[in-house]
Amino acid sequence: MQQSHNTNGSASPELQAALEAARAAAVVIRDLYRRNLAVVTKADKSPVTEADVKAEQTIRGVLSSRFPDYGFYGEETGRHSMHAANIWLVDPIDGTKSFVRDCPFFSTQIALLRDGQLVLGVSSAPAYGELAWAERGCGAYLDGERIRVSATDSIESCILSGGNLKSLAASAAWARYGQLIGQVNRIRGYGDFVHYHLLARGALDAVVESDVNILDIAALAVIVEEAGGRFTDLAGAPIGLETTTVLATNGHLHDQLLKSIAY
Repeated sequence: MQQSHNTNGSASPELQAALEAARAAAVVIRDLYRRNLAVVTKADKSPVTEADVKAEQTIRGVLSSRFPDYGFYGEETGRHSMHAANIWLVDPIDGTKSFVRDCPFFSTQIALLRDGQLVLGVSSAPAYGELAWAERGCGAYLDGERIRVSATDSIESCILSGGNLKSLAASAAWARYGQLIGQVNRIRGYGDFVHYHLLARGALDAVVESDVNILDIAALAVIVEEAGGRFTDLAGAPIGLETTTVLATNGHLHDQLLKSIAY
């Protein structure tokens, strides 16, 4: 992973800590990847492994040592000090199902929520080999390079990626999604962090998801928005702790797509 920098050559202490935590978690995750770890199924039917738990412990250790008064909401350890003005949102391995199948499409997601607003995000994919980050007002970066969304402004030219669509398939919006697929230039299903990194660097134009939680997307929302895009739920509402759906776009297409698929 490359050293962080913003357009002015500096990063806030919080972003520096988040990047340090991501680097430390990457060491843990790489060491345990493709090791045929035991898998435990949680109450919500999602899998968890030793790697998830150890990576979150590592991340929390780094962040708590630097910012002991901040709250922490982790995928594996739950919510702590949620009354705090600043709350770390952490998914140590977003894409555990990929991790346990030896597929590199998983990532570590670290975001900071300040007074209800997402202010920074780090998306680290140690097996895939990408690191993205952003901080409000400082732009978005992928592996040290400033990134921007595309300029595509018509649905007919749009490259759309969909993921986690199970609940969408059971809703009235499924038929509208089908109609939208017939209108766009290309449909793909990159999933997880991958399609958000592609969106932020201008390689595709929009992402639709319907089965997510805030820990999956908080960091990615900051990255996409700082790259010039827009990030809402499928009803057009801002992202919050209870968000479960996503429409993320390059901004130019957002209102058109929202009208087509409003949840």
